[in-house]
Amino acid sequence: MFKPLTLALCAIASPSLAEAPRVVTDIAPVHALAARVMQGVGTPGMIVAPGASPHDYALRPSDARALSGADLVFWIGAELTPGLEKPLATLAGDAESIALLHADATLARTWRETFHSDEEDGHEGHATEERHDDHDHDHEGHDDHDHEEHALDDHGHGDHDHDDEGHAHDDHKDHAHEGHAHDHDGEDPHAWLDPENGKAWLGLMAETLASRDPANAALYRANAAAGQDEIDAAVAQIETLLQPVADHPYIVFHDAYQYFEHRFGLRPVGAISLADASDPSPARIAALRDTLRDTGATCVFSEPQFTSGLTDAVFDGTTARTALIDPLGSDLEPGPDFYPALLLSLARAIAGCL
Repeated sequence: MFKPLTLALCAIASPSLAEAPRVVTDIAPVHALAARVMQGVGTPGMIVAPGASPHDYALRPSDARALSGADLVFWIGAELTPGLEKPLATLAGDAESIALLHADATLARTWRETFHSDEEDGHEGHATEERHDDHDHDHEGHDDHDHEEHALDDHGHGDHDHDDEGHAHDDHKDHAHEGHAHDHDGEDPHAWLDPENGKAWLGLMAETLASRDPANAALYRANAAAGQDEIDAAVAQIETLLQPVADHPYIVFHDAYQYFEHRFGLRPVGAISLADASDPSPARIAALRDTLRDTGATCVFSEPQFTSGLTDAVFDGTTARTALIDPLGSDLEPGPDFYPALLLSLARAIAGCL
């Protein structure tokens, strides 16, 4: 007759049912990694909905409530979402805030100068520096490419009804560069596009959560390890997809992909958009068309947040194909499976066009 009470007590004591730390993230890729680590324990919140620009994001009241109730905040850093820097200090002052771009485990790259000059020189523009502190990690880097060696590592939280408040989604389509008016000095914040960073961040999130929630520590770590294996499986598929086209030159709309390009040995030869978010000058358009001709580039990648008019104008009359790629995966379902799916979607779009 004590069986129901016994079962109830066991359920309460179960680690998976213990109260999880309240976690908030900035963008969908970071949200996905946190969701993978927390799977079976809790669900992180997400501030910037897929399809919105992180660079000029305007905080909504529901976002403010989520931040004010957070125990942990995982975000890329002010380089990507400058609008979150002050609210994090004022609204989430009691929360632990981890800027992943500046974590010891992160391989961070500086902006490459070539892509942000008004005089396109027709070269790849891979003259970047990388910052990475040498620490031991639970996974091995992918050293298959001779161009570098890497040694690494809501919707259920708050009122995240991603409405139009604070988001001018349609307005972004009228700009040549979706809020990318940031200064192209310092570190490129698109670090989630290197899968080794994704793996490193899974480990970092697991250890951070484990320290705050020891009852679920084993589950966090097991989830992170499983997530790292899933990323490795995606990387193997990506290498198979991209190896045949790795030396094929192409042009991107803006320079957001160098982490992915370095990891998989791709060959970008230019970017349309300038660092100050303005339309390219006639001289730059002419230089890009020369680059297209001189390198034999056959593909130009645009992004769904931008109108295709500028890309069409730059390459009208050429034989170049166009395709859409999206570093934020706005057409993918957010959640624990999002991150490997994002990497694979990029690879498929690139391989399909090249």
